[in-house]
Amino acid sequence: MKKYVCVLCGYEYDPEAGDPDSGVPAGTSFADLPDDWTCPLCGAGKDQFEEV
Repeated sequence: MKKYVCVLCGYEYDPEAGDPDSGVPAGTSFADLPDDWTCPLCGAGKDQFEEV
């Protein structure tokens, strides 16, 4: 699965790890994240992420 990075703060979303603190289980692709999911570091929306 492809990784995505927040252009504002550099946080990297790794689908293999998910985002357990936000209730996103490991194995969740970026495309399958909820529309209201935000960067756990800076709060940026999904539109502020780019594929790595």
